[in-house]
Amino acid sequence: MTIVNSFIVPHPPLIIPEIGRGEERKIQKTIDAYHSIAKQISVIKPDTIIITTPHSIMYSDYIHISPGKSAKGSFREFGHRNVTMEAEYDVELVGEILKEAEKEGISAGTLGEKNSSLDHGVMVPLYFVNKYYNNYKLVRISISGLSYLEHYKLGKCIKKAASNKKIVFIGSGDLSHMLKETGPYGYREEGPIFDREVTKAMKTGNFLEFLKFDEDFCETAAECGLRSFIIMAGALDGKELSSNLLSYEGPFGVGYAVAEFKVLGDDEGRRFDEIYVNSEMERIESLKLEEDEYVRLARQTLESYVINRKIIEKPDNLSSELIKTKAGVFVSLKLDGNLRGCIGTISPTAPSIADEIIRNAISAGIDDPRFPPISEEELSRLEYSVDVLGKAEKIQSKDGLNPERYGVIVTKGHRRGLLLPNLEGVDTAEEQVSIALRKAGISQSENYQLERFEVVRHK
Repeated sequence: MTIVNSFIVPHPPLIIPEIGRGEERKIQKTIDAYHSIAKQISVIKPDTIIITTPHSIMYSDYIHISPGKSAKGSFREFGHRNVTMEAEYDVELVGEILKEAEKEGISAGTLGEKNSSLDHGVMVPLYFVNKYYNNYKLVRISISGLSYLEHYKLGKCIKKAASNKKIVFIGSGDLSHMLKETGPYGYREEGPIFDREVTKAMKTGNFLEFLKFDEDFCETAAECGLRSFIIMAGALDGKELSSNLLSYEGPFGVGYAVAEFKVLGDDEGRRFDEIYVNSEMERIESLKLEEDEYVRLARQTLESYVINRKIIEKPDNLSSELIKTKAGVFVSLKLDGNLRGCIGTISPTAPSIADEIIRNAISAGIDDPRFPPISEEELSRLEYSVDVLGKAEKIQSKDGLNPERYGVIVTKGHRRGLLLPNLEGVDTAEEQVSIALRKAGISQSENYQLERFEVVRHK
């Protein structure tokens, strides 16, 4: 046997009657859908239920899988310590998943568990399942800051590891938290757009759309469960499915969707990671045809360094502006739509813009402390941009800023932070300055200096 059925579910604690105290009736469609899938699970009688959750142990560069033989949890943080549950883990299946992940070079494992308690992303689904069926073992998997593709690949590892058991997979996650001004998180137009597009993908079973979401857009929409759903999608890689969106609601300003994906057989046309990578490579190749000399120099520099460990000589055919002009330069790298490295200089540190690009392209690919060094396999899918900074000018207040036009520099003593202009999700001067202050380690209450600058962006 293998994964026979999968579900996407939300996890609002108020759906539990002891917590909701009547408020849960406002999401009755969600409750009814939950009971429906719990009854289905009782008929399937799975050996193991795998649940992916955004609320377990989370790391930026490591997907955590819960270790040990069992775990307990309660809704204590929601005021109800008496609502409890316990689950036995499938130690054997966890071990097989780890073996497959290691083979594929995926950063995943059972290390670093700071809190073994079951989280509400797991307990809410199990609350309903346990009403009808409890003769199962559990595998609890968190999400991480790794790319969508890495989460999909882990799902494929789970599929391989689960070949000898009857499995039900539950992708636990809410949708956007930005659906209503009256909601707890407010409203952004990206919220309803995200929910509309992600539920359309659920309805059709087109998991390619999950991989195509822009990460900055998703952050602005304040979504919760996409990576959880993507691991599930990877576990269904190459499978023919019957897809059904059972319900969608958002009366509290947070999107709740329940969907079912029944495995019918094999379908080689549903290798969504391969489809996505191929389309990305085609897109990058088309960008190369349009790139200017600034971007071309950055790309050639990093490719030469990663492949040959050599710093290239400046090409002879560069324009006089690149050769004779000095300026601060930022080189940014994206992989599969997500930031993969960004390093720059506020003011010139090299004899020319060309030298500045060469130096910062290597640093962006190799030395950005937020990311591991770029590998040779990633080079063909990298998207580059080069920002050439204009001269910074002091301003007296945030009133002199415009996030679309100006970047900002904040300074207090030797501490300095910079944020480039025209970044997705940064819509106000207040947001712009706040981010720059955090990067510099300067508090809002300190007396800091503001500067603004313009850039010429090359893509």
